[in-house]
Amino acid sequence: MHHTLTGHFQHHKGFRSRFLKSPRDIIVYLPPEYHSAPEGRYPVLYMNDGQNLFDAATAFAGNEWGLDETAEGLIGAGEIQPIIIVGVYNTGFERIAEYTHVKDKRGRGGRARAYGKLVVGELKPLIDREYRTLSDAANTGIGGSSLGGLVSLYFGLQHPEIFGKLLVMSPSVWWANAAILKEVSKIRHKIRQKIWLDVGTEEDAARPEIFVAQVGALRDALLEKGWREGDDLAYVEDEGAGHNERAWGQRAAGALKFLFPPTRT
Repeated sequence: MHHTLTGHFQHHKGFRSRFLKSPRDIIVYLPPEYHSAPEGRYPVLYMNDGQNLFDAATAFAGNEWGLDETAEGLIGAGEIQPIIIVGVYNTGFERIAEYTHVKDKRGRGGRARAYGKLVVGELKPLIDREYRTLSDAANTGIGGSSLGGLVSLYFGLQHPEIFGKLLVMSPSVWWANAAILKEVSKIRHKIRQKIWLDVGTEEDAARPEIFVAQVGALRDALLEKGWREGDDLAYVEDEGAGHNERAWGQRAAGALKFLFPPTRT
């Protein structure tokens, strides 16, 4: 499979953490003007499953999101702010453990806190040091799909001082008897965050309505805590969409426009 990267990228191969065993690659997308506007600083979106975002050569089954082409087009049209996107590769067999904050009844998972230490305590400082970022929470987002969406929401709830924008696509709300809903219920005060939440109506081949209902329950839980749909919460049910990179890539433009609208001048 040939490479399909569009735009400017930097690679950090074999990034190692003190908190997790396996190294992982990091890919950094830079906005078109990054090198020609040396004084500019940019918001940052950290994305899980980084190998699936930009490049068919590294993506699962060769199916990428096309997030680079989407960002290039939206930035060029002035529909979003120029942003930096940091793709954090998963490590394959350790993905389930790292993307879940509690174990399920089979004893799987539960290492998201260690993964969070990598992202918050090691990777973000590196990115802020080596790139011209806007490092405050209002300009920092995290996102992903499936378990990657689940862990993004968990990180957002745990670190609202770090992440002010959450991109949560097709989250695996079902994990460990919907444990993420318990995390939402613990919120004492409304968090100043913008959240994009979505789901396809055909994500589960056997009983798709259950998957939709679970994500809908998550939306309702957020509304009960003070988020307002159409204001700081966007919720989308994508008719006919499945649980795959193509569907997530097609919804990415809407998510980026909601989370990173162009700044007023």
